Amino acid sequence: MGRAEVGTPKYLANKMKAKGLQKLRWYCQMCEKQCRDENGFKCHTMSESHQRQLLLFADSPGKFLHSFSKEFSDGYMELLRRRFGTKRTNANKIYQEYIAHKEHIHMNATRWLTLSDYVKWLGRTGQVIADETEKGWFVTYIDRSPEAMERQAKADRKAKMEKDDEEQMLKFLEKQIEKAKSTNGEDSQNLFTQLMRDEEKPIKLNIKLEKKLNIKPSLVESKRLKIESECRETQYQHQDSEIRTEYWLDVGIVVKFTSKEMGDKFYNQKAVVEEVIDRYRAKIKFLHLGDKLKVDQAHLETVIPALGKPVLVVNGAYRGTKAILRNLNERQYSVNIEVSEGPHKGRAIENLQYEDISKLYEH
Repeated sequence: MGRAEVGTPKYLANKMKAKGLQKLRWYCQMCEKQCRDENGFKCHTMSESHQRQLLLFADSPGKFLHSFSKEFSDGYMELLRRRFGTKRTNANKIYQEYIAHKEHIHMNATRWLTLSDYVKWLGRTGQVIADETEKGWFVTYIDRSPEAMERQAKADRKAKMEKDDEEQMLKFLEKQIEKAKSTNGEDSQNLFTQLMRDEEKPIKLNIKLEKKLNIKPSLVESKRLKIESECRETQYQHQDSEIRTEYWLDVGIVVKFTSKEMGDKFYNQKAVVEEVIDRYRAKIKFLHLGDKLKVDQAHLETVIPALGKPVLVVNGAYRGTKAILRNLNERQYSVNIEVSEGPHKGRAIENLQYEDISKLYEH
């Protein structure tokens, strides 16, 4: 049957159907084609153009998966920044507005299987503040622009200076009270005597004026150095966010296989990375099963060992550093480590995200 002629009721009905969002399971992301029903989708998958796209995907699946994931994340974060700002917002509400645009990137084409996985990833990478409630996941955008960082640094310095001034004033008052008590010789009990005055003698007043408080230059200098140290720490955190990359695989680390596509046999099993392929794929060997697979990093996650065990930093400014796990900060989803090798041996590094480190395999 040919296509309906322009202006006919059938033509208008087809236009109305194609205008709105269609079912996700009948959408092909590689070809960017939306089918209306199961039969149309089946015909599309058998077409020559679709087969060519599958061959392209098979050559470099990690590259396409990374591209789709980045485009989806950029669109979601841009909508969050522009539409909601730094207000605490339901993550699903933002997602519904994002997919309202017909040409959006579908989530089933990205490295994240569900919206919850994506929100957790945003929280671990420090792009948003994520918290789970009975009504679902909520996110708060973290503005890391240079202007916002400068405003926050100025506000912190001002608050710190005001706090220091108040503490100095309280200490000064406490010293004055203690000095007055020691000068007058006051005890825990006060002695009362009858007031007697000799009318022939003149009245003398013994008034002692305290010296003006002098702030030592060393105190001002130490406060200045402390503020500069905080500013350098804030600047490092901004640089660390720029050094971060989407790929994190490294040889010798222990990872967990989180996909069910290969069956329940490998699900949640730990493996060691034996070889990294094209940054986003790796050849792994399961520790207890002995099987070997080539998988994408989207199906893997880092492993946090017990305290005192060796780890490897896999992302950020300290990438490639071998260290010892010293502490877990469960509320901030971060860890504290101590460098075990290299020129910075013994140095303590705090507040690294969970996904920035992984357990090192020990024979």
